Amino acid sequence: MTAAHRVLLIEDDLAIRRFVRLALEDEGWQVFEAETARRGLIEAASRQPDVVVLDLGLPDADGKSVIAELRSWSPLPVLVLSARDREEEKVAALDAGADDYLTKPFGVPELLARLRVLLRRRQQLPAEAAPSSRARFGEVVVDLATHEVRRGAQAVHLTPIEFRLLAALIAGQGRVLTHRQLLLQVWGPEYLDRPHYLRVHMANLRQKIEADPAQPQHLQTELQVGYRLVGLALQAQ
Repeated sequence: MTAAHRVLLIEDDLAIRRFVRLALEDEGWQVFEAETARRGLIEAASRQPDVVVLDLGLPDADGKSVIAELRSWSPLPVLVLSARDREEEKVAALDAGADDYLTKPFGVPELLARLRVLLRRRQQLPAEAAPSSRARFGEVVVDLATHEVRRGAQAVHLTPIEFRLLAALIAGQGRVLTHRQLLLQVWGPEYLDRPHYLRVHMANLRQKIEADPAQPQHLQTELQVGYRLVGLALQAQ
């Protein structure tokens, strides 16, 4: 019998905490609760959960400070669950190190789906460290060591910038990467005020590797926030 997933829920609203806990326990998951930022960080260190579900509006601190503190010592996946629906808030939380962001009100199926993605990604982390690893999504196979890309039986030629952009999304392992994060990684800090560079190269990348670039299945847009790579599997050679 496989061990139950361990979820830490940091949320000050008792009704939401109860709702989420019952939904997760119905899936057989073990849930730990904290209603403050301070208690949440203590629980994260002592309970060693597999994933954290975090509200931003905590009574003793903003949730983004919790993310920043966690990121100073742990790669633990963090799903933000917040009523703050402004794009600026989402971008700030993701830039702070959150892996995903779900806005209240939310449905249980979507919450569970997002958590399963984060848990799968966590299980794949050891493979990411392999220097000669390959990445696969759909029919596309990317050799991160040789920079070779194939879609089915056909070789795909990517420019150096397109490959760096794809490699950054692969390294993100399915998490949302903000425009700022991608511009920094692919072009550098002097290009932070040129988001059109990212749009143009993402469009070119989709043309080369998506079956239907107008309705991408893998290189997906998070509106006004950034991009994520969906359906990724990593494999060591």
